[in-house]
Amino acid sequence: MADHIKIRKAPGTWSVRVGGAVIGESKNALELAEGSYPEVIYFPREDIAMAFLDASDKTTHCPHKGDASYFDIVTKSTTLEAAVWSYETPKEGVIEIAGYLAFGHDDVTVEKI
Repeated sequence: MADHIKIRKAPGTWSVRVGGAVIGESKNALELAEGSYPEVIYFPREDIAMAFLDASDKTTHCPHKGDASYFDIVTKSTTLEAAVWSYETPKEGVIEIAGYLAFGHDDVTVEKI
């Protein structure tokens, strides 16, 4: 693993809200700290309402984590493009996040409850 990346079980229960609706809640989330970036909470897929997510064509590459695929969040009133990402087959040093989902959009709230 890259020395500047640390992964641990996120303590407590975490939720994901979009437009006031809870689309996920987990006691099994992971917290990834990477250098000076803010920590990111990764959720197990089984704890997220996947019916709200549509696969996106967007992909990115991180030299430390590997290739990320993205999902749009689709609600009755809006679509938040590429608001969710996942490393399906991450690099060996960060294998713990394989298949987990991370959320990043101004209209998405990730919080400890």
